Amino acid sequence: MLNVHLLPHTHDDVGWVKTVDQYYYGGKHLVGVVPDTHHGSRIPSEPWTAGWGQCLAWAPVWRRVPLALLVPECPTPVSTVQNELHHGAVKNILDSVISALRAEPSRRFVYVEMAFFSRWWHQQTNATQQAVRELVRQGRLEFANGGWVMNDEAATHYGAIVDQMTLGLRFLQDTFGDDGRPRVAWHIDPFGHSREQASLFAQMGFDGIFLGRMDYQDRELRKKKREMELVWRASASLQPPTADLFTGLLSNAYDPPKHLCWDLVCDHDSSMVGDPFSPEDNADVLIDHFLDVATKQWQSYRTNHIVMTMGGDFHYENAHMWFSNLDKLIQLVNAEQQASGSPVHVLYSTPACYLWELNKANLTWSLKEDDFFPYADGPHQFWTGYFSSRPALKRYERVSYNFLQVCKQLEALAAPAANVGPYGSGDSALLEEAMAVLQHHDAITGTSRQLVADDYARRLAAGWGRCEVLLSNALARLSGSQEAFSICPELNISVCPLSQTSARFQVAIYNPLARKVDRMVRLPVSAGAFLVKDPSGHAVPSDVLLLPQPEGQKPSPELLFSASVPALGFSIYSVSRVSLRRSKTHIPQPISQKPGSAVLNIKNEHIRATFNLETGFLMQIEDLEQKLVLPMNQSFFWYKAGTVGQKISQSSGAYIFKPQQQKPLPVSDSAQIHLLKTPLVQEVHQNFSAWCAQVVRLYRGQRHLELEWTVGPIPVGHLLEDLLLLGLSLSIKPRPLTGGISQVPGAGAGSPPHPHTHPCHQDGKKQLTVLTDRSQGGSSLQDGSLELMVHRRLLLDDNRGVGEPLLEEGSGSWVRGRHLVLLDAVGTAAAGHRLLAEKEVLAPQVVLAPSGSALYHPGATRQLQFSGLRRELPPSVHLLTLARWGPQTLLLRLEHQFARGEDSGRNLSSPVTLNLQNLFSTFTITRLQETTLAANQPRASASRLQWNPDTGTTPTPTVPPLDPASITLQPMEIRTFVASVQWEEFAWSHGGDPVQA
Repeated sequence: MLNVHLLPHTHDDVGWVKTVDQYYYGGKHLVGVVPDTHHGSRIPSEPWTAGWGQCLAWAPVWRRVPLALLVPECPTPVSTVQNELHHGAVKNILDSVISALRAEPSRRFVYVEMAFFSRWWHQQTNATQQAVRELVRQGRLEFANGGWVMNDEAATHYGAIVDQMTLGLRFLQDTFGDDGRPRVAWHIDPFGHSREQASLFAQMGFDGIFLGRMDYQDRELRKKKREMELVWRASASLQPPTADLFTGLLSNAYDPPKHLCWDLVCDHDSSMVGDPFSPEDNADVLIDHFLDVATKQWQSYRTNHIVMTMGGDFHYENAHMWFSNLDKLIQLVNAEQQASGSPVHVLYSTPACYLWELNKANLTWSLKEDDFFPYADGPHQFWTGYFSSRPALKRYERVSYNFLQVCKQLEALAAPAANVGPYGSGDSALLEEAMAVLQHHDAITGTSRQLVADDYARRLAAGWGRCEVLLSNALARLSGSQEAFSICPELNISVCPLSQTSARFQVAIYNPLARKVDRMVRLPVSAGAFLVKDPSGHAVPSDVLLLPQPEGQKPSPELLFSASVPALGFSIYSVSRVSLRRSKTHIPQPISQKPGSAVLNIKNEHIRATFNLETGFLMQIEDLEQKLVLPMNQSFFWYKAGTVGQKISQSSGAYIFKPQQQKPLPVSDSAQIHLLKTPLVQEVHQNFSAWCAQVVRLYRGQRHLELEWTVGPIPVGHLLEDLLLLGLSLSIKPRPLTGGISQVPGAGAGSPPHPHTHPCHQDGKKQLTVLTDRSQGGSSLQDGSLELMVHRRLLLDDNRGVGEPLLEEGSGSWVRGRHLVLLDAVGTAAAGHRLLAEKEVLAPQVVLAPSGSALYHPGATRQLQFSGLRRELPPSVHLLTLARWGPQTLLLRLEHQFARGEDSGRNLSSPVTLNLQNLFSTFTITRLQETTLAANQPRASASRLQWNPDTGTTPTPTVPPLDPASITLQPMEIRTFVASVQWEEFAWSHGGDPVQA
C-alpha cells in the first residue's frame, strides 16, 4: 500500500516583489518601480529611488547613509502590479485557512513564517485565538521551521540565523507551548543549502528538514539512485549524531503536481468535477493522472510513504477552493482503493507526521557530509550572482547585526535603566525584528525589487533609532554621567558633524567582545592639531591625515589614534584641538611610475607589502617574523555577460551569474598611486579608474593587510547587452588549492564563505586567507587564483520572477568595503583568521559626545572605563549572545569557535572549561538552565528522532550535569543558557578597578 501524504501549505515571502506590508495586507500598487519587465529589458526613464528625508523629517533616526549604509528617500506610487505572484495577501490567507480548517475536521495545514503569523495573531479576537489554539493542539495547524522568516543559507551570518530562529520559535512557545513547537525544519525556497545551516537546525532540536530547491543534475541522479531522503552529517567537529539531520528532498520543489493546482493563480487547472451527467466531468481523468504521478514518484523513494506539497507562493487566499478539491481527491482515490483494490491511499498530513512514518520504517539511510551548493536549475543557470547582489544592503545588514549585539548586551548589563532613562524609552526589539526580516531569502540575498530593498533598509534605520536611545541610557547608567551621545553612521565616508565642528569632544568606544581589544579609531575633524587622552588622562599617539577628495571638494582631515577597550565594556577618550595649524598633517604624496622603476614597500613590525611601481599593483606580501614570502598580483576586473540570442539561453540577473566569457577583463592595466607614511599607519592609495579605487593599509602592530576598496557607480554601456561586474583577483603562483572555494567551471564558479570558513589558499606550509566584510561570491578557476565579486550592476533580468534588472541608482550604486588579507603558517592560520573575523564582525562601536555633562544622579562618580566581565574569556570562546530574556532573566550563548584539529600552534582546538560564577560585573547568576540552541526547550528533556546512517549508528551523547562553575565547550559547540540574575544596585561600582574622571 502506497500512502500519499498531502501537505496543504502556503509559501509567503517576507518581501520580494512587494514589501512586507504590501504582502500582508494585499496592496496592489508598487512604489517607485517601473512596470514588470519579466519578459523585456525596458530601462526606466525616471530614477527608482528618491529620499525618505522629507516624509520622515520628524524622525531623526531615519537618515540617508551613503555607500555601505543605504537608506532610501520618500517614494511615490508608480505602477500597478502585473505579475501573478504579486497577488498575495497573507492576512486573507490566514483568515481563509482558519475558517476552512474549522469547517472540516479532517483537514490540515502547514504554516512557516512567524513575521506574518505573529502580526495576524495579535489582530485576532480572543475567540479566534482560542479556536486557533485548539487547531494547534489537535495537530491540524502545524508550524514548520517556525523562524521569523525562512532565511537564506549563503549570504547570512550564523549568529543572525540563530537570532531570527529564536525570535520566531519563542513566539510559538509563548503562544502555544509545546503544542506549537515545530519538529521539522522547512527550507523549500532558499537557493542552495549549507551544512552549517543543517548543523544549527540539529542543535535546535529539529527531527529533520525538507528542502525544495536542489541542483537539477543532483536531483535527477538521486531520483535514479533512490537517495531523495538521507542523513546529513553537518559537522566534522561535533560528536555524531549531535549535528546529524534527516533530510528529505521534495519531488516537485514545493509546488503541486502538474494539473493538480487549485488556487486562484492556477488558472490553467480545472476544479475536480465528479458529476457523470455534466459535460465538465473530469474526476476519472484527474484521478488517473494523480495515481500515475504518485506511482512514478514512488519509484524515487524507499518507503511506502511519499509526500506531495499542495500549495505554492501565497496560495490559499481562497482556502475553500483548495480544500474542496483536495476533499474530493481524497474521497475518490480512497473509494476506488476500497472498491477495486488500488494500492494507493491518500490522506491529509503534515511534515512531522510524514517524518514520523519514515522513522518507523527503521531503514538505513545514505550519509551526506557536504553542501548543496552551488544551485543550478538548468544548464549554465547557476544561482551564484546573489552571493554579491546589492552589496550596500548586505553591508548595512552586517553593520546592523553588530549594533544589535551591542544594544542587547547593554540592555543586559545596565538592567531596566537601559530601557527607560534620561533619553527616553528605547529597546532592541524593533531592530531585532528588522534584522530577522533581513535574513529572508529574498532580502539579504539582494534578490528583491528596488522598492522592497529600500523598505528593508527603512526597517533597519527605524530599529537603529530605538537602539540609540537604549545605548544612551545604558552608557549614562554605566558611566555615571549624562552625555549628549551620538552615533556617526557616515564614518565610512568621513562624515561626522560633531567631530568636524567641535574643538573638544569625547569618544566612547564600546567593545562587544569578551576580550580586550586594541583598535585604531579614525574620525573626520576640522583643520588643526589635536591632543587625545585615554581614560587615565595620559596622552596617546595620534596623527592627522589629510585625505584626497574628488575633484572640486576640499581635502578632508581625519584624526587617527589607537584605543584600548576592556572586555564587554567601554573606554572614553577625550579629544581637544590644541592648534589651528596643520604642521603635523600628513598628506598622501604622488609616486613617480616610470618604466624600470624600483619597487615600493610599506611595512610594520609584522608585515611588508611590495608594489610594482610600473603598474602600481600589489605584487608581494611577507610575514617578517615567520619569514614567509608570497608573490602575487592583485587587481580589479570586470565581466561582460552574454544575453539571450548570443548562443546563450540565460542572462545574468540578481540571482544568476552568467558571464559571456570565462576570463574577466581588467579595469585598468595600471593604477596611479600615492604614498602615505605616519608613525601609526602606512598606506598606498591606488586609483584604477574614475569609478574604482583602493587603499592598501598597514596600521602599527597590525598582523594583516587591509585592502579598502571603493567602487561605483559602475558605468553602463550604450548597448543593453553590456553587463558590468567587478571582481577582485589575487593571482598567486600556482599551488594546489584548498579551503572553502567551490571549483565549478564557468558560471557555476562561485561559493559563499561559510559561517566558520573563509576563502584561503595553502601550499602545505603557508596559507593566505581573505576575510570579507559582507557576503561575496568567490571562485578559483585555476590553482593559485582567487576572485571575489564586490559589486554588480545589470541591465537585464534573469527571468526568475523579480521582473526588474539589478540597476541600483543613488547610494546603492557606490560602495566601499574592506578585505583583510592574512599570510600565516598552515598550523597557526586558524588562530589568526578566526580571532580576526570575530573582531571584525563585532567591531567596537564608536559613540561621540560633546565635552561637559551632568552627573547621572547626584552623588554619582563619572567612570571613563568599564568592563562587564570580572575576567576575560579564553580566546577559543566566543560570547555569541548576551541579551535580556525576561524581567529577571538573561539569554547567554557561549561558543567554541575553533574546529576539531584546526589549530596546532596554541592548542585552541581543545575543549575548554569555564566558570560562570562571579563572571559578570553588573549582575550575579542565581540560577542556570541549559536549553537547546534556540532556547525553546530545556536541553535535559529535549529528544530527537534517531536515524540509521549507512556508516553505522552512534549513540546520542549524554547531557552532562549542569555546574555553573564548570561549563565545558567542545570544538564548534554552542551552549545556550537562560540565567536568572540579580543586578547590582550600582552597576558602575562593580567593574573591577574603574577609572574615575
